[in-house]
Amino acid sequence: MVLNTAIKNSNHVIAIFVFDLRNFELTKFGFKKTEKFRVRFLIETVNNLKQNLKKLNIELFVYKGYSENHVSDLIKSHNIESIYFEKEFTQEELKIIEKVKKTVHKSVIFNEEFDQFLFHPEDVASETQTIPEVFTNFRKKIETSCKVRPTVQNKGTETILNIKNTTTIPTLEELGFTTFKTHKNSTFPFEGGESSALERLDDYFFKTQKISVYKKTRNGLIGTDYSSKLSPWLANGSISARTIYWKLKDFEEKYHKNESTYWLFFELIWRDFFKYIALKHGNDIFKIGGILNKSYHWNSDQTLVSNWINGKTASPFVNANMIELKKTGWVSNRGRQNVASFFSKNLQLDWRIGAAYFESMLIDYDVHSNYGNWMYVSGVGNDPRDRVFNVSLQADRYDANGTYQNLWLQETLF
Repeated sequence: MVLNTAIKNSNHVIAIFVFDLRNFELTKFGFKKTEKFRVRFLIETVNNLKQNLKKLNIELFVYKGYSENHVSDLIKSHNIESIYFEKEFTQEELKIIEKVKKTVHKSVIFNEEFDQFLFHPEDVASETQTIPEVFTNFRKKIETSCKVRPTVQNKGTETILNIKNTTTIPTLEELGFTTFKTHKNSTFPFEGGESSALERLDDYFFKTQKISVYKKTRNGLIGTDYSSKLSPWLANGSISARTIYWKLKDFEEKYHKNESTYWLFFELIWRDFFKYIALKHGNDIFKIGGILNKSYHWNSDQTLVSNWINGKTASPFVNANMIELKKTGWVSNRGRQNVASFFSKNLQLDWRIGAAYFESMLIDYDVHSNYGNWMYVSGVGNDPRDRVFNVSLQADRYDANGTYQNLWLQETLF
């Protein structure tokens, strides 16, 4: 949508992507903001983005450094009059946008547009403070009063700009990481980029029709097809929630509609819910008391944190999930809920430490879903029941034969 607006309003369009060095720094909890799994996925994404933009006669300039410096330089060197970008609403992104605005001439017009939601904010609430705090209430309101806007097809610019672009996409090594191979048991062996996202969407929906049994398989732990695996592409903007929704509608029209097709839609609403909670509460989603401003006795025992990270807790099920995360940058939704609950409720560790580790490691890290879910399971967010996961019972239910645990616990041996 943002790109389409830029193309419609401009004679010429060029694009820029900056591998901002702030995203590779250590956080106050001692983790890199972005670890190797998501970095590689991002590099693949930008490579594909460059190819796909080229087909639209749009040149992509890629830099490594600080966004404000490179955006400012590009504006000056190409006499740019307008900038189009995704409207953000969380603190780190907003700070970078402010830095960019301060470095460019006041005549440059900034065009911000919401484009990461399933349901557009203008259609959801006239005031963010009216957004429901409980998911069920949010879902019912959304389903009865809002419609998903259509997707748009980018046609590209009519003229090819004869401009010199000597920028290159950095390698893993150039960003401070070592090249690695995807683990043989990874349940997310896919590449980054829009092309891979659309291929996966077509495969999961139409070629294999695995979407038909999604509700039955979504709590799986092993293999590529127990869930759609679309979240990494969703998280970095390679595919939109609206694209998935309308493909889902297309599937329902051509084949059938059932509980499983609805449940994927249901999960997309969950994704929107946490975005709206972040939009409503701002920086409170990062505070130890969460959006409820609750005061618990949290601790930050480094031995307990290290044991959790390295799969050395008293729970084999938690350990297996944490080893999978460390080895692959991925863990199932069922696993995430269990390890997060164990971290905050059983070990009573500061939930923000766990959230920061997930931020670092997950290929599909999304700021709103990550911190929203961590608040939820830690009792400082949107769960009115403040539940605790019994990880032993969860293991018995979802890994009754111990197949998943045996698969990953053996990894500790080498």
